[in-house]
Amino acid sequence: MELTSVIHGDGLFKKYGSFELDVPVLDIPQGFATALIGENGAGKSTLLDILAGIRLDYKGSLKFFGKYDDNDRENNPDVKNAIGYEGTGNYYLPMWTLKQGREVQKLLFRNFDENKYIELCRQLAVPEEESKKISDLSDGNHMKIKLAGVLSRDTDLLILDEPASPLDPLMRDKLCDMIREYLQRDEGGKSVLFSTHNISDMEAVTDYAIIVENGKIVEQGFVEDLKEKYVMVKGEKEDEEAARKVLYSISSNTYGFEGICLSGKLDELAGMHTVVEPATLSQICVAVMKNNSKLYGVN
Repeated sequence: MELTSVIHGDGLFKKYGSFELDVPVLDIPQGFATALIGENGAGKSTLLDILAGIRLDYKGSLKFFGKYDDNDRENNPDVKNAIGYEGTGNYYLPMWTLKQGREVQKLLFRNFDENKYIELCRQLAVPEEESKKISDLSDGNHMKIKLAGVLSRDTDLLILDEPASPLDPLMRDKLCDMIREYLQRDEGGKSVLFSTHNISDMEAVTDYAIIVENGKIVEQGFVEDLKEKYVMVKGEKEDEEAARKVLYSISSNTYGFEGICLSGKLDELAGMHTVVEPATLSQICVAVMKNNSKLYGVN
């Protein structure tokens, strides 16, 4: 599938302490929902902060919408207004009420639709007391008003950092619906990039996946392509040791084993008592993360 990038990055590098984010080339496809996947501390938030302009102390260059660079993002109001960002930090001052939070967004963003914001808050079951302090909201409701705010603007790109983490299962499903609705606007001109460390919650809405470990991109591709590259294999205990030499990842129990296998290596399992099944994106991501994680002894 031909990829047109809504964001293109070259030589992105950021170091602090012993951690290094090192991304030689980055492409976020236009018109799709891209998931940035990795365990805690893998570098997801650092990368998103660089793309959104929250962090400016990085090396490398960026291009947005095929024509704007890093400087345009910082100095051209049209570029800033085209990008909606939701981050893990505090959006609002602790003493602000729900009403004041809404009023501030009206002042900050010329493309903010107040009526749409009020309707989204209603759909997301945000508390209706406008005098309620934002700091008194639960983590889930705090995320809801951030999402309502960013989705109430007329943007072309959403950058969302762990939007599903504080939400309950029903609201995560609602979030997937909202992302799909956003992408359907403007005949494919909208794009979404979101991070997560638990892709199973957001798999239904993910078109393209980028897996990050130890500050590096270790796998990426459209979901359908990744599901062709990796498959799930299940087999009997007697074949476990031989299969272990072939499989990309493996887990076992008293009765047998299962694991992810590269499709190109399936022939090496010939003669074993195995069953091949399609792998979920979550299973693929866990296998790739295991093969690149310090938790499993990878340097």
